[in-house]
Amino acid sequence: MKNKLKTRSSAAKRFQKTKTGKILRRKAFRGHILEKKSPKRKRNLRQKGLVSSGELRAIYLMLPN
Repeated sequence: MKNKLKTRSSAAKRFQKTKTGKILRRKAFRGHILEKKSPKRKRNLRQKGLVSSGELRAIYLMLPN
């Protein structure tokens, strides 16, 4: 009998899986010190970003379902 893999709740809160299997993440540099950043830059930081290929395997293991 094979054990089920548990989802890492910390990863589940930070990443989203798309239907095609890609993993989305929140972009950095949006937490504070926003006055000096241009509106265009802040607007682009609102969008989700893709996880880099080097980190994909580790995140797939954290999100088995």
